Amino acid sequence: MQLLAGGLVIQAAIGGLQGGDMAFAIVSFLILLALLKKFAWGPLMNKMEERENHIANEIDTAEKNRAEAEKAAREANEQLKATRQEAQQIIEDAKKAGTEQERTIIEAANEAAARIKKSAEEDIAREKEKAVEALQAQVATLSVQIATKVIEKEINAEDQEQLISEYIKEVGEEQ
Repeated sequence: MQLLAGGLVIQAAIGGLQGGDMAFAIVSFLILLALLKKFAWGPLMNKMEERENHIANEIDTAEKNRAEAEKAAREANEQLKATRQEAQQIIEDAKKAGTEQERTIIEAANEAAARIKKSAEEDIAREKEKAVEALQAQVATLSVQIATKVIEKEINAEDQEQLISEYIKEVGEEQ
C-alpha cells in the first residue's frame, strides 16, 4: 500500500500533486467539455452549418441567375438577329416593289406616248385626206368653171392665160 500511496503522491519536489486533486481536475475538465459541447460547441456548429447552407444556397442562386442571364442574353441576341433579318427583308421587298412600280410607270408612260403618237398620226392622216378632198373639189370646181367659160367664148392664148390667172386669184382669195 505504501507503494500505492507513494504512487498517488507525487514527490513534493515535483509539485506535490495528489491523485484526488488530479481526479477532481479531470472530472471538472470533462464536465466543462460536456457543458461546452452542449452550450457552446453545438450552437456554434449549428450556426456554422447554417452559414454553410446559406452560402451554398447563395452560390446556387447566383449560378441559376447567371445561367438565366446567359439564356436571356442568347435569346435577346437571337431576337435582335431575327429583327435585323426581318428589317433587311422589308428593305429588299420595298426595293423590289419600288423597282416594279418604276417599271410599271415607265410602261404606262410608253403606252400613253404610243397612243398619243398614233392618235396624232391618225389626225394628221384625216386632215391630209380632208385637204386632198377639198383640193380635189376645188380643182373640179375650177375645171368646170374654166370649161364653162371656155365654152361660152372661144378665147385665144392670151385670154386663156388671163382667165387662168383670174381663177387662181379667186381661189387664193376664197381660202
